[in-house]
Amino acid sequence: MPLQKSAGGVPPGTSAPAEKPISSTPVKPPSQPYALLHPAHWAEMPGLAQEDWLASWPAWLQSCQGLKKKTEWQAVCATAQTVKADDAVAIQTYWQQNFNVYSTQQLDGVQQGLITGYYQPVLKGARMASERYPVPLYKVPTDLITVNLSSLFPDLKYKRVRGRVQGQTLVPYYTRAEIEQQQSPLAGNELLWVGDAVEAFFLQVQGSGIVELENGERLPVGYADQNGHPYQSIGKLLVERGEMQASEASMQGIKNWGQQHPEQLQGLLNANPSYVFFKLLPAGLSGPLGALGVPLTGVRSIAVDPFYIPLGAPVYLATTYPNSDNPLQQLMVAQDTGGAIKGGVRADVYWGEGESAGKLAGAMRQQGQLWVWLPKNFQLPQP
Repeated sequence: MPLQKSAGGVPPGTSAPAEKPISSTPVKPPSQPYALLHPAHWAEMPGLAQEDWLASWPAWLQSCQGLKKKTEWQAVCATAQTVKADDAVAIQTYWQQNFNVYSTQQLDGVQQGLITGYYQPVLKGARMASERYPVPLYKVPTDLITVNLSSLFPDLKYKRVRGRVQGQTLVPYYTRAEIEQQQSPLAGNELLWVGDAVEAFFLQVQGSGIVELENGERLPVGYADQNGHPYQSIGKLLVERGEMQASEASMQGIKNWGQQHPEQLQGLLNANPSYVFFKLLPAGLSGPLGALGVPLTGVRSIAVDPFYIPLGAPVYLATTYPNSDNPLQQLMVAQDTGGAIKGGVRADVYWGEGESAGKLAGAMRQQGQLWVWLPKNFQLPQP
């Protein structure tokens, strides 16, 4: 389950006005999940007539593997098993007969939102530290404590805190700067070692990846937990400092900045106090495991905010390709989450594995709309 995504470009910051503006009252989030979903019609979704039903079907069948224990999804997933995977007409009929369509929006009612991208990086690494591989990937520390606040305070459903015990007090867990110091408090808890600190940082941003050993063995690693500190975009920080333009603040742009400013690199990375811990994943998976617990499918899986969109649900996306006006309009499946993915219209497209996918993911920062498809028996909260 990736914690955070989309560390790349951000809109340029604006200078402070001469006079203090009149502050607006923040819009209060709804108390019930899925409260921003509203009934819609199939005809509202642009490009649906061109949908490749055969291409999107395998990702939905993957979702059903993660939804089979959820009552509201059992019937539609059972019916999906009877549909011929090579019959586009039967697949389209299945969707229209078994699902209703809902549009979603932001808290302020706007139906447009930010669509970004992520991918599965491949890093060179080793099981033991060496001069070539000096950067550790850590396992979940034994002293990391997670408290689910909803068990204590029902009004704080979906909220949790992480920390460690110091004496008889729960204190915040170590920040990135504390973990990355020369005498790390996590020494001895390494999972694997890799060769580049920036690559390791972006592996944490993506939440999963492949560590390729020198003998050719490929070890899939995935998100295991996080230190509890909020994610801070270092791309945004560089833009705010005036050290690069928003259009340059991609993953590659940040890597280039690090090569040009090696003495400042660790300080920049430490500006993001969030830190991700990893675990080895089973070999032979078709893709990284998302928060739903099923392998992700390139250009068909997305990460969403599960408070606003049910995890596992089909979601129709209408946006454009990175750095382009060319439409990207197709059926996706909400199989993942991320610490930077917050809001009713917010999605992160999984582009796949490797360098070419990384370039697309790093460049993607588009506006888009989302329509959620839910089983006809799905019970949404009453307003």
